[in-house]
Amino acid sequence: MSTTTMESRELGRFLAVAGQQFADGGGPAEMFSRAVDAAWHQMLGTPDYEAFSTEHAGTVLGHREMNGSGAIGWVAAYERTYGPLPEIWFTDADGVLDECALALYKETGKVVAEWDCGPTTGDGDDAVPGSR
Repeated sequence: MSTTTMESRELGRFLAVAGQQFADGGGPAEMFSRAVDAAWHQMLGTPDYEAFSTEHAGTVLGHREMNGSGAIGWVAAYERTYGPLPEIWFTDADGVLDECALALYKETGKVVAEWDCGPTTGDGDDAVPGSR
């Protein structure tokens, strides 16, 4: 599986988990992977994003700045559906694996990270395809 295909697959899974989190009344999921986020940014401006997001999340999720750090709250939901997070989640946009973060996840089952964005339902002035 190519990196681009893997990043797209993981973006779809992220959107599915994020969409379910919103449907359950939760807040936005934290996007901590630079590699998966890069794929998200590439896809956001394309005509295919609306269909992709709807297919995976059941709706079109937007993208918003959202800085933070700490435990990633959606990992258990991801694992229930898809199994353990693959290495791409611990890889930066240049393809460099954060071996320490991956080892900590494998040892504890928890992900502690920084993030600077996440999904939105599009109810505000966040970046949603076709809204600008």
